[in-house]
Amino acid sequence: MAIPIGSRLKKAWNAFLNKEQEDASYEYKDYGSSYFYRPDRFRLGYRHERTIINAVINRIALDCASIDIKHVKLDENGRYLEDVDSGLNKCLSVEANLDQTGRAFRNDIFLSLLDKGTICIVPFETDKDPNFYDEYDILGMRVGQIIEWYPEHVKVRLYDQRDGQKKEIQLPKRNVAIVENPFYATMNDENSTLQRLVRKLNLLDVIDEQSGSGKLDLIIQLPYVVKSEKRQKEAENRRDGIAAQLKDSQYGIAYIDGTEKITQLNRPVENNLLKQIEYLTNLMFSQLGLTEEILNGSASPSVMQNYFSRIVEHIVAAPVDEFNRKFLSDESRNNKEAVKYFRDPFKLIPVENVAEIADKFTRNEIMTSNEIRQIVGMKPSRDPEADKLRNKNLSKPAGEDTSVPEEDLDSRISKLIKKKGADQNG
Repeated sequence: MAIPIGSRLKKAWNAFLNKEQEDASYEYKDYGSSYFYRPDRFRLGYRHERTIINAVINRIALDCASIDIKHVKLDENGRYLEDVDSGLNKCLSVEANLDQTGRAFRNDIFLSLLDKGTICIVPFETDKDPNFYDEYDILGMRVGQIIEWYPEHVKVRLYDQRDGQKKEIQLPKRNVAIVENPFYATMNDENSTLQRLVRKLNLLDVIDEQSGSGKLDLIIQLPYVVKSEKRQKEAENRRDGIAAQLKDSQYGIAYIDGTEKITQLNRPVENNLLKQIEYLTNLMFSQLGLTEEILNGSASPSVMQNYFSRIVEHIVAAPVDEFNRKFLSDESRNNKEAVKYFRDPFKLIPVENVAEIADKFTRNEIMTSNEIRQIVGMKPSRDPEADKLRNKNLSKPAGEDTSVPEEDLDSRISKLIKKKGADQNG
């Protein structure tokens, strides 16, 4: 129903017009700390940020964040039954905090995990004190960096959304989720393959900066021997004189004596650094199970399936197991509650195979027609038969009501009458 114009004008609000009224009613309002960049956003370490490792880590984190994590209810056989309406489920799927959606929060978890190796997921806001209650609901969560380790506590650097500052606080280990990268030995250990590759890439950057620094790399041959201290000073003065000529000249031109010779080193010094980088890159890809096709998006479904099963699911399972251990009480687990992750297997299936798979799933009574329609992005059918697990290729079993509902029968009769009348008029 349309809102009357009078009520709409009374309740209307405009961010620019009403701002003047707010400013007039308050002399000064403190909004807290301000920044030119987003202060709560996670940033990769300096050693990773300038290398190709940034792209690899970000690609894996995005694929991990695409998998849904939910707080669910299980049946007596441990199978998924329904979602639980809880704060934990809201944090994982809708909104984790003031700055992050559920998907952005999951991406923050996996990006931090791959970069740091070990992270801490902190429920910074709960309905009850976790130090005194085993059963509590989580209202807000953030990813923190562990600074120090204690026997039963950890010191965490965590963003405080109340004042926009990152603070270091000590928290009990039993109240926070401490997650370690399952590929820590390959990616984050001090002498791991990935860290060795990062050091080699940083060395390559240093060499590139030196080669592009604008140096001429000249050798001047003087017409006298420079072994004595006096001759060395004369040679240094001569070198400084030529450098001053090149610097002060508009076109970079200098003159030398006819007995002097200049040799320019205009070729780089050869080394095997690039070969070492290529070897370490291939070794890292083989140890993680990555390929270049996965990164550039041209991998086949079988390769992507292997990538998800060997890499992505192991990384996603790490925080999920910790959520089940720390954020669900014994009573909740006894009530068949759990945190599970769900991956859509149809994302890797080509379009031409969807019809065949849909036929097999409906014919073998695995999925209903409406469930298949949701996967391909179609609206569910209103036909009651579309919500039944039944093989449509077989006739209905004996004793089942096969009569057409009365209202459907009337509508069909009216359609036939209209069609017959149209044919006669034609």
